[in-house]
Amino acid sequence: QLQLVESGGGLVQPGGSLRLSCAASGFTSGFTLGYYAVSWFRQAPGKEREGVSCISSSGASTNYAESVKGRFTISRDNRKNTVYLQMNSLKPENTAVYYCAASPVQPMCIMAPRRMDYWGKGTLVTVSS
Repeated sequence: QLQLVESGGGLVQPGGSLRLSCAASGFTSGFTLGYYAVSWFRQAPGKEREGVSCISSSGASTNYAESVKGRFTISRDNRKNTVYLQMNSLKPENTAVYYCAASPVQPMCIMAPRRMDYWGKGTLVTVSS
């Protein structure tokens, strides 16, 4: 059973930066995170979960929500079975629990919660002065 663990969340001032990590483990023999597209989602209090960014299994394709384009960067290191989300110029409205999720979809990536097969438990990001 693939397991995803997010880390890197915390309290940051507006305009600051954080880098989230999504580490994968529990692979069936012969498989690695390189077989999965990975997406980041977030859920703020009282709001629905929304897609933030995604990256294809190879890393060749990425996608971002309009609200984070130019400020967030997704990347992956398949040798380390880890996906990253670099978040710059953070705003108070970016406060949320951030989740990573994986799907075997090929060759692109998706930001559709219902199509993700595996989820982490989330990491809290709080942007406040």
